[in-house]
Amino acid sequence: MNLYIVRHGQTEWNYENRVCGITEVQLTNRGIEQAKELSKTIIGKQIDIIISSPLSRALKTAEIISNVISKEIIIDNRLIEQNYGVFEGVNRDSEDFKEAKKHFPNRLFGGESLLQVAQRTFNLLDEIKGKFRNQNVLIVTHGGVCRIINAYFNDQMNGEFYKFHLGNCEMKEYQFNE
Repeated sequence: MNLYIVRHGQTEWNYENRVCGITEVQLTNRGIEQAKELSKTIIGKQIDIIISSPLSRALKTAEIISNVISKEIIIDNRLIEQNYGVFEGVNRDSEDFKEAKKHFPNRLFGGESLLQVAQRTFNLLDEIKGKFRNQNVLIVTHGGVCRIINAYFNDQMNGEFYKFHLGNCEMKEYQFNE
């Protein structure tokens, strides 16, 4: 069973380097084009099912892919990006945001902690492993969740964890161990 992870296409806030957690931000024209281009690559992957975050930027990306490969989309709320609380919409290079991210067990001032995101994401991955045996699954989600998924499959030091990044409409492949 192969698991393919895709980060949604570019949004205006991605372009502006702003923190984009649970806030609904639409894809840019570039993001739509990225999803169309990625669809061409995914055709050869023999995807059986698409699971997407319900946030519009991920769901629109999943819909574009689904239209090309004719596969059903399952929406799962556990794939929503981290709720960054007061940091929603701030510049990603903000010193306050960088400092807050270092304290991953803490909730982000009205948001959720990285550990909460990991719990819901790991639970979903465990469920996928059991429920979709022998099927190729494509997940369309967000940068923070992609980082958590990578940690599920790879042991890492803190620095490696934080350096992991999937670009907009970038795809990574994983395999579940039997």
